[in-house]
Amino acid sequence: MSKVKVWSLLLVLVVTVGITIGIFAEQTQNEPNIVIRQLKPQTVLYTIYRGNYDKMGQAISNLYALAGKKGVYPHGSLSCAYLNNPEYVSAEHCLTEIRIPVAKEALKYAGTLGEMTDIKELRAMEVAVIIKHGMQVDYATLYKGLYDGIVKKGYRASDNAWESFLGKSISGDYTQMKSEIMVPVERLTQNKD
Repeated sequence: MSKVKVWSLLLVLVVTVGITIGIFAEQTQNEPNIVIRQLKPQTVLYTIYRGNYDKMGQAISNLYALAGKKGVYPHGSLSCAYLNNPEYVSAEHCLTEIRIPVAKEALKYAGTLGEMTDIKELRAMEVAVIIKHGMQVDYATLYKGLYDGIVKKGYRASDNAWESFLGKSISGDYTQMKSEIMVPVERLTQNKD
């Protein structure tokens, strides 16, 4: 075999390997990074908000004001559990459980804070987590990647999704903050027939 043919074959091999690595890197980069995490039990002060997501700032402020009035101080980031799907209900009928983590001692106020506001304990659970970067507002693509990733990892969703905001602000545009979107999950079991 001549040197020209050997060099030609090597060049084709290098180009083929480079293209293959590039395609793999692009596919890997486009796949969302889903992590399965164990959450510890948590006590939360919460309120149920009904309405458009981008107008819940006042409900969040009211919840923090109630916490301050009762001497119940936040022990972590604000989160919102989404109780229905905006694809199936109009924006004014969206239900969101706004949560502030608090100390367990706050349970003494359980049942005394009003019709749609209370304190409860969330159980320990496994969750699938995906990061929503600030300014990222394509929730449909994000959720599709999250739910597809849950199945690929051998799990299924067991409850509603929620979003835990990583910013330290009590107020502001939460849609623009970096957050973790979490879905409680259960491992799929294999049928042995």
